[in-house]
Amino acid sequence: MSEPTNEQELDFVGAVLLKYGNDDSILDLSELDGFLTAIISGPQAIAPSQWLPALWGGQGRQPGWESEAQAQRFFDLLFKHMNDIVSTLMDYPDQFTALFTIRSTDEKEIIVAEEWCFGYMRGVELGDWTGLPPAMQIHLDTIALHGSEKNFPLLERLTLGQHQESVGVIEPAVRALHRYFLDQRRDALVARVTSVKHLPNVGRNDPCPCDSGKKFKHCCLH
Repeated sequence: MSEPTNEQELDFVGAVLLKYGNDDSILDLSELDGFLTAIISGPQAIAPSQWLPALWGGQGRQPGWESEAQAQRFFDLLFKHMNDIVSTLMDYPDQFTALFTIRSTDEKEIIVAEEWCFGYMRGVELGDWTGLPPAMQIHLDTIALHGSEKNFPLLERLTLGQHQESVGVIEPAVRALHRYFLDQRRDALVARVTSVKHLPNVGRNDPCPCDSGKKFKHCCLH
């Protein structure tokens, strides 16, 4: 197994998201981590042609890269991190951790899950998550509590202790949803994981992972 994405690599990805982001794009690592987690956890495979444009806020809004090297490194690390999530949820689900934001106060550290959950729900919107049994819908609602503007009034009524308690059940909910859909589509997921593991090695002259039909160097790398 390859080494997981390290802090320096993640910092680079986060800097690129912030530099090229817009009001509709994913702007930080926490939101990206949630977004990718939902994509690989859902009921059906989501092609890069769907989720890459969504990452940047829609079709035609990809960055104006300062160099091919910058774009190549970003995509390599993006798919490497996605593969890290796949490998963890598939092989070591109990070790899965979300990239929540940690804020320090004079008294304690506070876990902020909202950006991550907003990213997760953005990933959910790209698939068909309807028809969940009640036990699984509860898990999705657990994440949506922190990932939907309509739930802000509910969050505002929580004490800090209640908020942190609700954050504590998000990761178990993610594991449960992934396990449920894994059981639903195990054969399809095997093929999907194999595809994801090859994505970080895309070359300049290979077909672009966004499925545009163009070469990588003339599409997302451009």
